[in-house]
Amino acid sequence: MNDRTNTIAGWVLFAGIIGLGLTIVTGEHFKSERPEKMGYEVQGVEQEGGAVAAAEKPFAFYMSQADAAKGEDVFKKCAACHNADKGGANALGPNLYGVVGEAAATGRGGFAFSDALKSKGGKWDFDSLNAWLTSPKAYAPGTKMTFAGLSNPQDRANVIAYLNKQGDHPLPLPAAPAAGAASPEKAAAETTGADATKAKNVPVQTEAEAAKQPKHNIAGDAAPAVSGTSTEKH
Repeated sequence: MNDRTNTIAGWVLFAGIIGLGLTIVTGEHFKSERPEKMGYEVQGVEQEGGAVAAAEKPFAFYMSQADAAKGEDVFKKCAACHNADKGGANALGPNLYGVVGEAAATGRGGFAFSDALKSKGGKWDFDSLNAWLTSPKAYAPGTKMTFAGLSNPQDRANVIAYLNKQGDHPLPLPAAPAAGAASPEKAAAETTGADATKAKNVPVQTEAEAAKQPKHNIAGDAAPAVSGTSTEKH
């Protein structure tokens, strides 16, 4: 009995030695190293992020190629609260027939607009509708409209073109901006930069140079704005 037990124990020990040896050999053969860059790359994410980060063109560009038929399809997202039929009734939101060009938050069969939207004033032109459809809550904080907005500028332009068509007096769509035309923001930045460069290149006068001026003070583009006039000569 003891011989049998010793034999079994011997085979178990032998099997353990063999298993340990195989583990060492396998580990050396398939040795893994820490990768230089942790994680893994998901294909397509970088391209999508780049598209989102790209700056939008002036909204007039999207309006110039707006498609009212496509806008009607996008408008289906709004159909739960609105309709754009002539003579249509108000629902959760006001009827939108003829809304383009109309004073904001007025008429619409006596619809109860929020104070937040009433306080905006103005008219529903292409630009104001674009801002509203981008984010109603950002355009008029406190608005009762819960729609999150349309992130795609061409979708917004198409919807506006559709609503513009749903009216007795549609407004003409803008022409496409000329190629290479700078946006208002870029033009303002360039003007500011030019003024700053001009001011930087204008030398500041010394007291001796100022004394030579007709009024004995600092003059020119670099002169500081002062109040009062001194006639005292040095």
